[in-house]
Amino acid sequence: MRAGLYAFLVRALAAPIKQDFLDIIKTLQSDESELGSALGAWAEAARTADVGSLEEEFTKLFYGMGSGGEILPYASYYLTGSLHDRPLARLRGDMEKLGIVHGKLNSEPEDHIAFVMEMMHGLIIGAYGSEAAPMEAQIRFFDAHLAPWAEDCFEDMAAAESADFYTKVAAVGRAFMRIEAQAFEMAA
Repeated sequence: MRAGLYAFLVRALAAPIKQDFLDIIKTLQSDESELGSALGAWAEAARTADVGSLEEEFTKLFYGMGSGGEILPYASYYLTGSLHDRPLARLRGDMEKLGIVHGKLNSEPEDHIAFVMEMMHGLIIGAYGSEAAPMEAQIRFFDAHLAPWAEDCFEDMAAAESADFYTKVAAVGRAFMRIEAQAFEMAA
């Protein structure tokens, strides 16, 4: 389930949502938990959304019109205030140790939130070896590369002027990051 949630967030944050993914989001189920409620609200928003408006919202949030988007979803920005800084260098060092290489299909730096979450997904499912990374390695990676800033990024996304549908994505991300942090704290 953890891997699936990471994969959902990656797909929502890496590029504008396409119809096939929107149709999948519509099937998400709600429950009484914070995460379940957030998933239900995301599904409800998907039922009335159209891909054209989602692409426009994504562009305003993450790319902007000339001067950049409202959200700069990079660890370096959140942790130092500038892009391509030490958090990116540390991430690249850990990527090398774990055998993770930048796919070069996208020119975004590796510390983009979608890519860091994709790396967590890969550690869980064993994409960088024959089996899942040990829980200790997952905890170290999460603590180093998501815990210090991801929840803040989701908070900013939820509060962004251009956000409508992405307030629901942010709620799912924020709830999931809290669960991961609590679970890893208990496991440590």
